[in-house]
Amino acid sequence: MSIIRTSVTTENILSVSQYLQIVNAVLREHVPSQEIVVEGEISGFTIKDGKWIIFDLKDENDPKAKVACFATTFKVTGVFENGMRARVFGYPAVKPWSTFQIDVQTMEPVGEGALKRAYEMLKKKLEAEGLFDQARKRGLPKFPDRIGLITSRDAAAYGDFLRILNNRWSGVEVLFAHVRVQGKEAVPEILAAFDAFNAMGEDERPDVLVLTRGGGSLEDLHAFNDEQVARAVYGSRIPVVVGVGHERDESLCDYVADIRASTPSNAAERVVPNRRDVESEVSMMARRVMDQMDSMLAERGLVVARATRAVGFLLDRERQRLAVATSRLTDGFSSWHTRIRDRVTGAERVLKQIDPKRVLSRGYAIVTSGGRVLSDASSIEVGGEIAVQLGRGAFDAEVLRKNGSGKQKLI
Repeated sequence: MSIIRTSVTTENILSVSQYLQIVNAVLREHVPSQEIVVEGEISGFTIKDGKWIIFDLKDENDPKAKVACFATTFKVTGVFENGMRARVFGYPAVKPWSTFQIDVQTMEPVGEGALKRAYEMLKKKLEAEGLFDQARKRGLPKFPDRIGLITSRDAAAYGDFLRILNNRWSGVEVLFAHVRVQGKEAVPEILAAFDAFNAMGEDERPDVLVLTRGGGSLEDLHAFNDEQVARAVYGSRIPVVVGVGHERDESLCDYVADIRASTPSNAAERVVPNRRDVESEVSMMARRVMDQMDSMLAERGLVVARATRAVGFLLDRERQRLAVATSRLTDGFSSWHTRIRDRVTGAERVLKQIDPKRVLSRGYAIVTSGGRVLSDASSIEVGGEIAVQLGRGAFDAEVLRKNGSGKQKLI
């Protein structure tokens, strides 16, 4: 075997940064484009400044074998601790501080023990934050027009939900969001479905959301125990019903949901009424209303009868009062008429007595000058013209002389 030593020149001397770039380029070239998945036991788990997650992943079969892992709290949610077995999804990289590590994109606990421990720890955390409080839970509309369904079309839960829904209250509109309900893609797909429904306009948005799937192990239900999904249920603007598998299955989403359904079929029962029950209730209400109306009419009939008798009594009394008043008015009018007639007759006699024509008929005359009645000879001069009104006829004259008190006479 021959060894060839190349000469060292300034051209082939690398800086540390250049060396790391080459190593990382080689890693990217030879590692599959998709994420690698590494499973092991967590040790040295630390969260720095509330956002950087640093830990080692150890091989349980080789205590010396371990790999450093780096993540952020933005990408990794849930509760993890030392000794817990976890599955890490990420990309290999060599960092400037000479550490070969995995850049973690997401991670999940593995095994019933680890899953159970993570479940209990996260449950306590969310409960302490108030996500399970009953006071914040909302009721559902009695007759929803539109339902948003989040599940897998391949799951039995999908068929069970729609079958029960149509049997109970057919005709309601269902907006379906197909998602995977387990596996690595389940969480982001469920989150995307919640975002899509909540982003809809008021006229398009469902009245209620249903998140459902069949039963399974803790590992199968991992997406429904994910912190991000639980917070999406909590933060939904639309009331959420969660129905998982069988009655024995309880996910964190069940605790956060506005309504927990024991199964997918029960979820359908919780969101719509039974048409037969509604029809029976309406019929019962109609009978109750008719009975109340009959009772009311009978009661009103008695009131009307009493009122009719009372009105008859009042009418009789008023008729009597009217007859008395009419009699008094007639008598009073007759008396008044007699008095007026007598007064008119007396006035006629007086008028006849003082009627100037009647006086003239007895030989008297009315003498006027210039339209003025003359009662004194001194008020007219000799030569003045006068008008004389007799009982029958009249004539004009001229004053020739007046007499009386040595004055001239009238001719």
